[in-house]
Amino acid sequence: MSHYFTNDYVESKEQKTKCIIKNTELTFITDNGVFSKKGLDFGTRTLLETLDNISGQVLDFGCGYGPIGIYVKKAFETEVDAIDINVRAMNLAKKNAELNNTKINIFESNMYENITKQYDYIITNPPIRVGKKILYQILFDAKKYLKKEGQLWLVIHKDQGAKTLAKDLEKEYKIEIKNKNKGFYIICARNN
Repeated sequence: MSHYFTNDYVESKEQKTKCIIKNTELTFITDNGVFSKKGLDFGTRTLLETLDNISGQVLDFGCGYGPIGIYVKKAFETEVDAIDINVRAMNLAKKNAELNNTKINIFESNMYENITKQYDYIITNPPIRVGKKILYQILFDAKKYLKKEGQLWLVIHKDQGAKTLAKDLEKEYKIEIKNKNKGFYIICARNN
């Protein structure tokens, strides 16, 4: 089975979708082979609606077709880097940045291999289906790419282990549950 975090070939069928997040109207081109191809998923929406006072340099980890990075750029006027391993997703993110009149730096990176700096924020709807080992590697390695007091923001559903993950992250970060909505937990992990 093909997953959105691989580059397996899936026939392209682009479509446009619109959404409004906190008075910010956005249009996205989505496609087969990327996460949430039918439009903005509820978990990502909840994450974006919870964000407040984002400033400085932001990394959108696993950007997909770009909703996190594009919204953050439009809503908070920050500097945004967006990474993904899925080439189709990155190409869509580039189209969507242009479509929404935003400039974000989008590039390919397998996890953090092409990251060369530290950020004030890393924001992600992480790829849960990669399995616990790789998921934890993504979230714990984020610490190396966060400035002191930098924040890792993520969304995870309670059925995917949100409570356990929050407890495990406390070993390396100061954790705050920022929101809970229909089983989705918005977690802010602050770098000490």
